[in-house]
Amino acid sequence: MDFFCTTKLAVPITQIILLLMLSTMALLLGRIKLALLINYVFTLYWGYFFNRDLFFDYVEGIDYFLFIYFGFGIFVAIIAMIGFVFHHD
Repeated sequence: MDFFCTTKLAVPITQIILLLMLSTMALLLGRIKLALLINYVFTLYWGYFFNRDLFFDYVEGIDYFLFIYFGFGIFVAIIAMIGFVFHHD
């Protein structure tokens, strides 16, 4: 628990602006599920690609489970995209 209280993640302001613009456009167009997917993908990117070194520096041996967890996150994103394509009303 101490890891979550003491870790500082860095996120560039340009990426935050891009997230806000994409989410706002998706919501204005009535695409709520797309906006949720955009936020999910940005969260995965910031947590696992952009700040990956923080996780590996803190705990040794976490890489195996971290990759499994990230792979599951990518799988969920792909399933959501497939659901958007084959959505039936």
